[in-house]
Amino acid sequence: MAAAATLSAPDAAKLSQLKSAVSGLGQISESEKNGFINLVSRYLSGEAQHVDWSKIQTPTDEIVVPYDSLAPTPQDPAATKSLLDKLVVLKLNGGLGTTMGCTGPKSVIEVRNGLTFLDLIVIQIENLNTKYGCNVPLLLMNSFNTHDDTLKIVEKYANSNIDIHTFNQSQYPRLVVEDFMPLPCKGQTGKDGWYPPGHGDVFASLMNSGKLDALLSQGKEYVFAANSDNLGAIVDLKILNHLMTNKNEYCMEVTPKTLADVKGGTLISYEGKVQLLEIAQVPDEHINEFKSIEKFKIFNTNNLWVNLKAIKRLVEAQALKMEIIPNPKEVDGIKVLQLETAAGAAIKFFDNAIGINVPRSRFLPVKATSDLLLVQSDLYTLVDGFVERNKARTNPSNPSIELGPEFKKVGNFLSRFKSIPSIIELDSLKVSGDVWFGTGITLKGKVTIAAKPGVKLEIPDGVVLENKEIHGPEDL
Repeated sequence: MAAAATLSAPDAAKLSQLKSAVSGLGQISESEKNGFINLVSRYLSGEAQHVDWSKIQTPTDEIVVPYDSLAPTPQDPAATKSLLDKLVVLKLNGGLGTTMGCTGPKSVIEVRNGLTFLDLIVIQIENLNTKYGCNVPLLLMNSFNTHDDTLKIVEKYANSNIDIHTFNQSQYPRLVVEDFMPLPCKGQTGKDGWYPPGHGDVFASLMNSGKLDALLSQGKEYVFAANSDNLGAIVDLKILNHLMTNKNEYCMEVTPKTLADVKGGTLISYEGKVQLLEIAQVPDEHINEFKSIEKFKIFNTNNLWVNLKAIKRLVEAQALKMEIIPNPKEVDGIKVLQLETAAGAAIKFFDNAIGINVPRSRFLPVKATSDLLLVQSDLYTLVDGFVERNKARTNPSNPSIELGPEFKKVGNFLSRFKSIPSIIELDSLKVSGDVWFGTGITLKGKVTIAAKPGVKLEIPDGVVLENKEIHGPEDL
């Protein structure tokens, strides 16, 4: 463990005490223990790189390639099949649906037509495998929070023409801030003592689970990884073809920022390398500049394409030292720290890494019920498991939708809409208070519906609301 050399005496003592405490934790593997101690030791040595603002350069088109400049995919189905036979699709499936009021993995929330995120992903890959006669497997990276449920859920796909593999990301102990000891050693025996260390862990977990070597032995070359809740992250042959042809070990899909994305990480050129710049790394005096759409025009969609051999090489060399994101939490009144990393930050360690500036349609995440409203509406249609935007909408950006806390949970959201309104011509919708929607409603322009406190406001069936502000039945 080379990193320990740069530690101060008190920190070295802390680490050695932590190490012996962690060695007694029977719930996790040796590789997890080592990974955790390495992470903590990097954190203590303070190797968080401070970005020298003056060295930041806007990446050129060679580094962030415009999607429209990619070569067309080969017309020959046999060539397409051989491309796809080298691909693996990986979905980051560690998140729970708790913020949307659901139990279990977020990927089992129904998105549209009674189909869940996972159903749609399976349909998409099944269609590819059927159309080209290829074998693209699906990997799901679970956390200990989603593992058991996911195993039960994937049984329903047993008869599909797709190999589904699951593996777990690492399980690390939460650190008690006060004495820098693992929370599970403090009598916290349940799940609350542990945390999954962010999706930066995907590379080591692929390797430690044995999945990486198995895939390499099957002749697989690239993994396409994305969040399971991003409905836009479908396999793209043009991107895969480009990476194979140009031998890019890593590719991050970025897309133009809108005012809704000002916090998203961006790609920069820094000391000759392409690098992810996250808001947490930006000095206070430059935050506004970081958020501006003028200087930093793109952000990371977290759709990532990575060469499998390169992952193996870098994990074995312990070279993937991504920026550490300290995430302070409180568990039963005890202040704890969880150290995390992000997969996008790994871009600077891979050879010939690039970004591709993709259309916004490849970034359609469902983070809240307001996003569900969009994808369940007439703004989208479902084609072969892919959510496709309605051509009838001329405005390239989606309506902005703000729903009050009454709509936060999926169950409440669904019961408050008898059917999802037509929103093709909607610019913005703001709803607050005890509001209930009938069926066949059309919303256009800017609509605000704010029920008075303690009053139930019902929007009747079939109404058309255009540029309206509604506080009670008299405004309808």
